[in-house]
This record gives sequence, structure tokens and C-alpha cells, in this order.
Amino acid sequence: MTESLIHPTAIVDPGATLGPGVRIGPYSVIGSAVVLGPGVEIGNHVTLESRVVLEASVKIGHGTVLGGAPQDFKFKDGTVSGVRVGTGTVIREHVTIHRATRDGGWTEIGRDCLIMVGSHIAHDCRLGDGVIVINNAGLAGHCTVGERATVGGVVGVGPFMRIGAFAYLGGVSGLTMDLPPFMLAAGRPATVRGVNVVGLRRAGIPPAARRTIQDAHRLLYREGLTPKDALDRIRREIPPGPHVAMLIEFIESARRGICGPPRGLAALESEEIV
Repeated sequence: MTESLIHPTAIVDPGATLGPGVRIGPYSVIGSAVVLGPGVEIGNHVTLESRVVLEASVKIGHGTVLGGAPQDFKFKDGTVSGVRVGTGTVIREHVTIHRATRDGGWTEIGRDCLIMVGSHIAHDCRLGDGVIVINNAGLAGHCTVGERATVGGVVGVGPFMRIGAFAYLGGVSGLTMDLPPFMLAAGRPATVRGVNVVGLRRAGIPPAARRTIQDAHRLLYREGLTPKDALDRIRREIPPGPHVAMLIEFIESARRGICGPPRGLAALESEEIV
């Protein structure tokens, strides 16, 4: 591991913990409770305040602020909470990620995520591994995003919303209900337009499993069934497997409903499965 490089204009509190090979750019401010893992790279004019833990090889773009106080009236000064970012994640320029609202709580970003320019991730959010958040998206407090899901640019996600694993939420959308795993949604409010076939293929999910997911989608969104009736048919008619089980569990645990189909529009699902 190379020697750490800290620009002379950076302000690094003596209480901060810096791993080997850390790089910190001009005019950045690193607080006393910050922990930087090996090989972390901090750009220019970055602020890390309160408890911020960046695991190995995380990269932070210019002007980003991590660990700021939540924008929540329930938050009380003196609460000890933080932001934790997994290994290999890249957070680009002018992103804001706020710390959790309760003592000992964390806003958590998984491994190998990409958070693009100008995005905001609010307090108590949890993003799984491999999540992509595209430019200027905003996630309100307590949102959960499953592994390898994508949140499109200029998207607004309401508080406590859930986005399932491998889902894709298209740009300039507004999410007001949970988006199930594997689905592709868009619109304001967002509605499910099909299966995220491209994302599933890129994730290495085999053709047979993709067919099963598409069959479940048809029952859930093209038969005019209630979610409960659709789940009953999915259990009866579709071979069991981990992807079907994930979809069923997500829908059964939805407390604010799930995204429905577009009204008066044909679903835009790609039938390509190879």
C-alpha cells in the first residue's frame, strides 16, 4: 500500500483514524469520529462530519458532504449516529448523505455502489451492494434499496419506500409505493412497465430464471388480479425458486402497497430472455 497523501490545506482532526494509502485533497475537512479504510480517496472541498466510516478503496468526489445532521424535526442535537460506506463504492461530486436519526444508528451504503453527481441520500437509508443512483436523484428518509437496483436520474423517492433487488426505476420518476424486485418502473407516480431483463442478464441470472420472473410478472401485472390473488396463482403455477421466493416475500411484507401497472397503457416488458 502506498504512503498516505494529505494536501496541506486539508483539515484533518487528530482524532480521525486513517488507514494506509489514504489520499485527501485540498480544503477537505475530516472530523474527529471519521474512520477511513485503506486506499480511500477524498477529493477537494469534501466534508466528513460526525461518525463516517469509509471502508477500503472508497472514492469521494469533490464537494461531497457525508454525515451531516438529518433534515428531520425529530432529530435531537447530540445524537450519536453515522454514515457507513462499503468497500469499493464510488460517490461522485456534490453528493449529500445524512447520518441516522437515532443513537447508534447508521445510514448505510453497500459495497461497490455508484452514487452519481448531485444525489441526496437521507437519514436512515440502506442501500445494498452494487446499487447505482444516477445524477440528482433524491431518496427521502428510511428508504431501502436492494442489491444491484438502479435509481434513475432526477428521481424522487418518498420516505420509507423500498426498491427491490435488481429493480430499475427510470429517470424523472416519483416513487410513492414499493417497487418489487426485478421490475422496471417509470412515471410520476411510478408504475411497473415490465421486467428489468437487461439488468438481470448483466447480473448473470440465467435464461430459465428470467423466464420464471417474467411469468410471475404477467400474473402480477397483466391478469387484472389483486396482489394477493396474483401471489396465490404464482405459488400454484410457477415453479418455486429463490427469485420467486424473493418476489413473494417482498410483496407480502409491503406495508404501503406496491407499484401497479400503467393505466390504459400496454406494459413495456421486453420479451428477450437470452
